[in-house]
Amino acid sequence: MTCRSLIFLCFLTVALLSWQGAKGNTCNDCHVAERSGFTPAHSFGADNCTLCHGGDAQSATQDESHAGMTGFPGLLDNAATTCGSCHVEQVSSVQHSLMNTGRGMVDVTRRLVEGDAGDAAHANLQSLGHGPADSMLRKLCASCHLGQAKTSHDLNPVSDRGGGCLACHINSYPDDAHPALTREVSDARCFGCHSRSARISLSYAGLAETNGPVASDGHSGTPRPTRSRLRLPDGRYVERMPADVHFTAGLTCTACHKGADLMAAAGDAVHQRDAVDARCDDCHSQMSAIVPAHDAAHERLDCATCHSQWVPQCFGCHMEYDADGRQWDHIEQRETAGRWHEQRSDFHNEPGALGVTEDGRIELFIPGMIMTLVHPDWDEEKFVRAFAPISPHTIGAARSCESCHRSSVALGLGRGQIALRDGEIQFTPSRSLSQDGLPADAWTSIDGNLGGTAARDGHRPLNEDEMKAVLAAPLDSGIQ
Repeated sequence: MTCRSLIFLCFLTVALLSWQGAKGNTCNDCHVAERSGFTPAHSFGADNCTLCHGGDAQSATQDESHAGMTGFPGLLDNAATTCGSCHVEQVSSVQHSLMNTGRGMVDVTRRLVEGDAGDAAHANLQSLGHGPADSMLRKLCASCHLGQAKTSHDLNPVSDRGGGCLACHINSYPDDAHPALTREVSDARCFGCHSRSARISLSYAGLAETNGPVASDGHSGTPRPTRSRLRLPDGRYVERMPADVHFTAGLTCTACHKGADLMAAAGDAVHQRDAVDARCDDCHSQMSAIVPAHDAAHERLDCATCHSQWVPQCFGCHMEYDADGRQWDHIEQRETAGRWHEQRSDFHNEPGALGVTEDGRIELFIPGMIMTLVHPDWDEEKFVRAFAPISPHTIGAARSCESCHRSSVALGLGRGQIALRDGEIQFTPSRSLSQDGLPADAWTSIDGNLGGTAARDGHRPLNEDEMKAVLAAPLDSGIQ
C-alpha cells in the first residue's frame, strides 16, 4: 500500500467513526466518565466504544449492549481484531516476539534439564508438553509472557504479568476516566517480568536480591549491616547497591529499548540478547577516540565487561517435583496436578565471571543454572551447572585492573587465593566442592576439564591460556 493510499484510508476511517458516533452511543449513558482520559491519538474512542470493546452501542438494555463485549481489548487472543484494526504490523510482530513465545527460555531449559530442545518450530511457550522441563516452565516460568490474560483493571509493578498490548501501553487505571493508551511506557511496566531471572529492572534501579532479611557477605554468613535492606511486596529481600548511571541520569528503559527490539520478532532470533537493537555506541560513538585506555589489549571486551559495577548472581538452587501436589499452570490458566518446590540461596552481588561469546567477545557471565533437580521420572537427582552472558545494567565507572587481572572470580574459578608462579596458575578455592567436583561458586576448572557448560552453544569460559594471559598482564596498563 502506498503512503497516499494509507493516508486516505486513515481519513476514511476517522470519517466513518465520526459518523457512527453521531448516530448515538448508548454506552455513554452509563459510562459517562470513560469519555475522558484518551490521548489525542485515540480520542476517537470516546464516542466509539464498540470499535475496541465490541458489543452493541445501539441497544437499549445492558444485556444487549454487553453481548459479545470484551473488557480487555488488546489481549493477544483478541488483539488482531481490536488493536490490529489499526496496528496490523505491530500486533503481528508482538505475537511472534520473544516476549510472547519465550523461545530462548524454552530452548535453554529443555537442553539443560533434558538434553534436547526438540524441534525448533515447537520450542515456544505455546507448544509446551508435560515432561520435566516443560512442566517446570508451565509451573514456574511461563507467567512472564504477553499471552497471559489480564483480568482486573489495576496495575501492580511487582506482580503484573501479561496483558498483551495492555501490558505496556496502559500506565494507570483512573477511577474517573478511561485508561490512557500511550506509547510512553513507564519502567513499572517492565518490572513485573524483568525483576526476575537476570533481575535487570532491580539492578538498574540499584536494588539487589539477597539471601534473607539480614544482609551478609554471601559467603560466610557474616552480617553486613552497612547496606540498607528492603522487602518487595512479593516477599523477596533486597539491598541497596549502586544504581546504573543512566538510571540516576533519569533515563527510562524505553530511552534505549524501543520498538525495534521490544515489539519486533527480530527475524529468527531465539535468545533475548539477539533481539536487542540498542548499542552503547548509539550514544557513545566517540568514546574509543577520547579514552586512551580503550586500547588493543581490550578490544575484545564488551563495554559492560569493565563498566558494570556489580552483577546479580545466585549459586544455589534446589528444585523437586511432587507428583501428588497441585500448582497453578500458567499455560492452561488453572491449577493442575504436580508441583515444583523451589529453594534458592547463596546470592552474590559483586563483579562476575568473564566468558567468551560465539563471536569471540569477552563478556560478563552469571549462573543461568546451578541447581539440583529431583523428579520421580529419573533414577537419581540431576545437577546442572551452566553460565549465561548478561548485560547487568549496573553501568558506572570502570572496574579496577585488579578486579579482573588478580581475581579468581573473574576467571570463572570462584572465590579463593590465586597467583601465577613460574608460568603456572596456583589456586586454592574458598568454597567446598559440589557433586561435579567444582567449588560451589565456580564455572570451570583451570584446565577446563570440569564444568564449563554454557546456556548457549558457542559460549564458553576462559581457557587456561587465556587465564594465564589475564594474570600475567601488568597492572600499570589497561583500563584505569
